[in-house]
Amino acid sequence: MAGILQGRHRYWLHALLLLFTVVTTAYVGARLSINFDANLPAFDLEQDLSFWKEVLAKPSVLLRGLPFSLTLLTILLAHELGHFLTCVFYGIDASLPYFLPAPTLIGTFGAFIKIRSPIFTRRILFDVGIAGPLAGFLFVIPALGIGLALSKVIPGIGDKGDIILGTPLALRMVEQLVFPGISTNDIYLHPVARAAWVGLFATAMNLLPIGQLDGGHILYSFVGDNHKWMSRVFAAILFPLGWFYWKGWWLWAAFFFITGMRRPAIYDHTSVGYARFRLGMLAILILILSFSPDPIQTGLEL
Repeated sequence: MAGILQGRHRYWLHALLLLFTVVTTAYVGARLSINFDANLPAFDLEQDLSFWKEVLAKPSVLLRGLPFSLTLLTILLAHELGHFLTCVFYGIDASLPYFLPAPTLIGTFGAFIKIRSPIFTRRILFDVGIAGPLAGFLFVIPALGIGLALSKVIPGIGDKGDIILGTPLALRMVEQLVFPGISTNDIYLHPVARAAWVGLFATAMNLLPIGQLDGGHILYSFVGDNHKWMSRVFAAILFPLGWFYWKGWWLWAAFFFITGMRRPAIYDHTSVGYARFRLGMLAILILILSFSPDPIQTGLEL
């Protein structure tokens, strides 16, 4: 605990990365907002890539992207603070969240914390692993509700544009509450709802029971030394998903097989207990609600 409280954090770096990530996500959000107001497809790669000219001419246009940016960063921050505060509770030396600005479809590569000290028990590993997805999901749900309330119906809009996002179960459930009987292809998601979509995607990816992912930590808490071969099985399942749905799963599967099969060195055979077992079942439910087999579709074939 002392190492955490005595301030090993480079606050200037955390703040600078967060500031840059606000800018890069606001850039994406501003473009989404402009397209939304004009009833144009959310993603037009040619127009989106040249949007920087408009931003240079009038930087204040980035303010239009703040609803997307702040919603997304709040979800990511909640996720990482879930991990961080759990580490603080157990006296584990961990960094504050590092945000990663990037010129991507969402304006960021996400965020992470660095755990500097070892974790010695399965129960602590479980708590640290599950805290992030639970905290992030708690913020995703209201963001979905607010985003869908701001969305609108335009027939066929969901099939238009250079990039088409899949519809995870949680999103579809909220869509049916806000727009009962309306096809998902006719619902034009507000940028806030798209930020919530990113939150669902990030939650699903983190909860995959593979390697060093949050889901991998949860898996190891239950199965111990069986973690490695089970991680390989779950990673292998991504290959047929890539064949039938989204080819991007092939890249993720390859990444996991190359770098993601390590496991924490924990020599503890204590059961995690029934309460954590129920939380583990909740994590599976959240994964089901957040997961989309075809999250991103484009007109380009890999």
